[in-house]
Amino acid sequence: MRDSTQEARLFNDMPILRSVLTLAIPTVISQIILVIYNMADTFFIGMTGSDAMLTSVTVCMPAFMFLSAISNLFGVGGASVIARSLGSGQVKKAKRTASFAFWGCVGLTLAYGLGALVLIHPFVNALGGSDPQVHGNACDYLRWTVIVGGVVTSLNALLGHLVRSEGRSMQAGFGIALGGVLNIALDPLFMFVLLPKGREVTGAALATMLSNLTATLYFLAVIWANRDQSVLSLKPTRRALDNGIPADVLTTGLPACLMTLCENISYAVLDNLMASFGMMAQAGIGVAKKVNMLAHCMVRGMAQGVLPLIAYTYGAGNHRRMRRAVTLSTGISIGMAAACMAVCLLFSRSLIGVFIQHESPSLDYGAAFLRILCIGGPFSACAYAFISFFQATGQSGKSFLLAILRKGLLDIPLMFMLMRRIPVYGIVWATPIADTVCCAVAIAMFTAFIHSLTHSRYIRGAVEA
Repeated sequence: MRDSTQEARLFNDMPILRSVLTLAIPTVISQIILVIYNMADTFFIGMTGSDAMLTSVTVCMPAFMFLSAISNLFGVGGASVIARSLGSGQVKKAKRTASFAFWGCVGLTLAYGLGALVLIHPFVNALGGSDPQVHGNACDYLRWTVIVGGVVTSLNALLGHLVRSEGRSMQAGFGIALGGVLNIALDPLFMFVLLPKGREVTGAALATMLSNLTATLYFLAVIWANRDQSVLSLKPTRRALDNGIPADVLTTGLPACLMTLCENISYAVLDNLMASFGMMAQAGIGVAKKVNMLAHCMVRGMAQGVLPLIAYTYGAGNHRRMRRAVTLSTGISIGMAAACMAVCLLFSRSLIGVFIQHESPSLDYGAAFLRILCIGGPFSACAYAFISFFQATGQSGKSFLLAILRKGLLDIPLMFMLMRRIPVYGIVWATPIADTVCCAVAIAMFTAFIHSLTHSRYIRGAVEA
């Protein structure tokens, strides 16, 4: 028998600041650990002193992150539908949504892994890994992280979203953090002990795959242990295709998927453009992007943490509490991003030097690129918070527009335009400029939506009176 007392208290009764922090802190911490484990590969590979190995991991990042696009499609969409269904009392719909999200994620990931296996060499070349020194290592990394380990990597993120959707943020955060901590521990073991010299990239890939497998097994154990109190059912059922569940999940999750996909395409374009200026520039931008990911992932953790609260209160019609949750979480996100920006501006060379531990032009490039990228952090944080808000409330059209505006529609054309005016560095300036424009549009759209929500409630009240 399901007990919803804790869920109701968290979503309905707890002071709003405490609710936001209860949901967001474990998610933010897990995202920080996730970034650290993403950086761990770069750190340990940087110890080899090989720019070719460093670049091979960099060019694979879009292909690996596409797994996040798949998990976001079903995870963000599923979490939003589950939380809104719980808010409106539709428990059976929530249960069937979990089943659809799980098996949909498995199926699409398998299809992607098969495609990567068949087209691995042209795929790596398209990502910017055509250099003979880079290509072989990049193929090895892709083989273990995407082809062999793709399903467990997608499920790790997906199950985190689903567990969080019913208020179990601590358990979700622990699962994500578990994978990150284990990856950090396994990296040096596989890279410098178990595998021979020259196979460090393969060692990093194996460590990533095994850590995601462990985290996925943890989430499955959590769901099984709480099966009597939880709405999360992973049993395949035809009823998961009823009641508009697939359309609701996919339309809600599509902007999150496209945002990740467009980020990957954007990074691939950036890497390819940077490749024309040499491997040193490629290695520098790869490290700068990873360091800059810290602010972005903290913001993402905040947004993912409060998404169930926003979705639940929206489904329950408690718009006042919903607005307070959005305003508070957005303010915290901007503050975190601003703090990260200040640190990156002041200590850019030292931060890049952690990963590029040898005197090389790639160190100079990385420090300069990081100073440019971090400027867009606070604007990106604001835009991301409102994109997540529209995902939570099922406003797929609005979140879709903001998602493609943030990555793809603006920054890619800007890269080509600015590259001609400011060689090398103009490519990087496209990112903060696009973030700033998207932030302004997001604020305008959010303000208009809240106004329409308040106006429609006023009209309904007048009619009922």
